Amino acid sequence: MEVVLTINPGSTSTKIGLFSRDKKLEGESIDHTDDAIANMHSIKKQLPLRLKVIKKTIKPWLKDHQLVGVVGRGGLVGPIESGVYEINDDIKDVTINCKYASHASNLGASIADGIATENNVPGFIVDPVTVDEMIPEARISGVPEIERRSRLHALNINACVRQAADILEKEIGQLNFIVVHLGGGISIAPILRGRIIDVNDALLGMGPFSPERAGALPLEGIIRMARSDRFTNIKDLFKKLTKESGVKGYLGTSDMREVMQRVENGDEEAKLIYQALLYQVAKEIGAMATTLKGQVDRIIYTGGISYNDQIIDELHARVSFIADKIVFPGENELESLAEGGFRAIDRKTEIKTYTQ
Repeated sequence: MEVVLTINPGSTSTKIGLFSRDKKLEGESIDHTDDAIANMHSIKKQLPLRLKVIKKTIKPWLKDHQLVGVVGRGGLVGPIESGVYEINDDIKDVTINCKYASHASNLGASIADGIATENNVPGFIVDPVTVDEMIPEARISGVPEIERRSRLHALNINACVRQAADILEKEIGQLNFIVVHLGGGISIAPILRGRIIDVNDALLGMGPFSPERAGALPLEGIIRMARSDRFTNIKDLFKKLTKESGVKGYLGTSDMREVMQRVENGDEEAKLIYQALLYQVAKEIGAMATTLKGQVDRIIYTGGISYNDQIIDELHARVSFIADKIVFPGENELESLAEGGFRAIDRKTEIKTYTQ
């Protein structure tokens, strides 16, 4: 049986999966919290150790299968069109040397290439987080020195768009969507005939607050925080706004299951923050509908929070006048990587070339 291996490195684990064209055959999340990798701050130094443990893990998996491709999480490669890219020296250089930013996902391409080269099969990346297809007017911030950036859950968003098009039995080029990825970070993206024409910055920028992130903020408050004695360097402020704000900043937890339980138990503060979250997400959906001139075929909800029917129902009640909903719960990153790999191998999509 022909199979594709997928690799998604995180800061404390590496998730890997083995897929046929029909289903997931094997999967494992390799925990690095107790090994040498946990103490390595250099992405580049982690590469041989992660590669070694992955090779050991997959050896019995490949015993009865024919490996035809390896797909790694794309990492921070800089602004790039969505699609499937064959791994080349430029991709490996820009990610493993952290040209744009340091993140564990930067290891994906080099790990995939190491395994692909050893097995004489192609290696790919698919829809990295820096996918950028924004229209020119969406980039204007209001301050000439600052440009709005595209940082989003592109891998899952594009996979959801393809699934929705299949359900509606239409070509992607005939459809417009608003995709709402609800996780630790929140991406809300309008899709115009297959192109992501705008998005809130899911890491540190515009849009709603999330379970962990601050979202859009009053500028005066940011300036005062930056100048206060509480934040002695920019790293501390970045950490505050990306990991310790949003729901967690108000309620001390980013687990929406806990928040919902507190709401159910009559916690008024939890109820207020929960309703504010829905309010801000709905406002952003409404804003993105204007970029499509109201021509929205479906609103797609995805991400881990989308498993909670109550949250989705209450949220969609605020925006149901725009379009009906489709729900694809979870992030499905390994599955989306595998799908992209097989689309490339089966020549159902263009295989793109990345250049720095």
